[in-house]
Amino acid sequence: MARKNRRQIFENIAIIDAGAKGKSIAKAPDGKVILVNNAVPGDVVDIQTTKKRKAYYEGSATAFHKLSDKRIDPVCKHFGTCGGCRWQFMSYDHQLGYKQQEVVNNLTRLGKIELPEVSPILGSKKQFFYRNKMEFSFSDSRWLTLDEIESGTDIENRNALGFHMPGMWDKILDIDTCHLQEDPSNDIRNKVKDFATKNELSFYNARKQEGFLRTLMIRISSTGEIMVLVQFFYENEEKRTLLLDYISAEFPQITSLLYVVNSKGNDTIYDQKVICYKGKDHIEEEMEGLRFKINAKSFYQTNSEQAYELYKVTRDFAGLTGNELVYDLYTGTGTIAQFVAKKAKKVIGVEAVPEAIDDAKENAKRNTIDNVEFYVGDMKKVFTQDFITQHGQPEVVITDPPRDGMHKDVVAQLLNILPQKIVYVSCNSATQARDLALLDDTYKVTKLQPVDMFPQTYHVENVVLLEKR
Repeated sequence: MARKNRRQIFENIAIIDAGAKGKSIAKAPDGKVILVNNAVPGDVVDIQTTKKRKAYYEGSATAFHKLSDKRIDPVCKHFGTCGGCRWQFMSYDHQLGYKQQEVVNNLTRLGKIELPEVSPILGSKKQFFYRNKMEFSFSDSRWLTLDEIESGTDIENRNALGFHMPGMWDKILDIDTCHLQEDPSNDIRNKVKDFATKNELSFYNARKQEGFLRTLMIRISSTGEIMVLVQFFYENEEKRTLLLDYISAEFPQITSLLYVVNSKGNDTIYDQKVICYKGKDHIEEEMEGLRFKINAKSFYQTNSEQAYELYKVTRDFAGLTGNELVYDLYTGTGTIAQFVAKKAKKVIGVEAVPEAIDDAKENAKRNTIDNVEFYVGDMKKVFTQDFITQHGQPEVVITDPPRDGMHKDVVAQLLNILPQKIVYVSCNSATQARDLALLDDTYKVTKLQPVDMFPQTYHVENVVLLEKR
């Protein structure tokens, strides 16, 4: 028996709000919510549903009867196909408004948190070309447009160097111009692709797991230094040297030219040997005179200018006088720890990634900061009473966990040691709300500051100050 077609079409539906993960919100005639992936609040559209759930629908707008006054023309020709800048068709002031609304909604509705007056979200001065790191994938079978498919012509060159199609691990959209990273990022990517194609260097095929060229990473620091890393699927010294020598000659401003040979099933490089082909094995970031060594595996906030604003908020919320012992949980490469160190008596940083702690220690030494210490290990296993006994009772705890938030054992330990203040930096206000709810009987949210690190996207950072009730 054929499956019943559950797709429906709703006509002349008003888009009333923006929701999580870049979806817009409408109401169906039956009262259920519709999550729409390609509309702006204020649009009036026809919607074809793609999924039906018990409490809501998911769908796409197929016809537009009225366009919202919040709409603008997207600047990128790849918008709508590439999933990277989902809100590029919405004016930036409205992007900021919906990001702030999401933070407030998550904390009040999910966490049931009583909030103080919320400061206006800190917007980014740069709405484009703000990222310091981009990663592109090679493919020998690029994503074809509908026109190309319907033309019926045989397309000989299907090489691509760009981004994964949303939700598709083996499909790559070829990118001409990306508006997320400043020059010479686009020039490097396009010339590498053209050179590789002309010299018959094979592009990777993820499904077959074959092909020479795998990924290209470009980092451009606030100090103007440039790192380029090419990832090869297998070693071929002649071809590898041909490409790397071309990149070096064509772009002499590159300060760190690296490569990796990775024959694994996935393209992560964190367990791979990174080889410096020319120049330094790192680049440097700078913030208030502090310099941070960034290697190919280092984590550093991808919007350098807004990272500075985020860290200033964090330091301000901590309210340090110079007498406090501070714990910096999930310290990464120790950037926050070193940024606040001059205002603290001592800072203890804890992080699970050994390479990140190595970077943190080296950066602290280079910056002649002697009142920080860094320790490596799984947070829930390291952050114990024995650790507190050994290193001291903190007056202030700064925590900047990954998107999943803090482990319940870490929250329990915070409630056990009861620092005077907790500054919670989050890239996911939903999991932040969950953690704040666990702390709410003992700690009150006294300050809150959303920060936009990623214009044109729905992502938002949020900083919260917790003080004992």
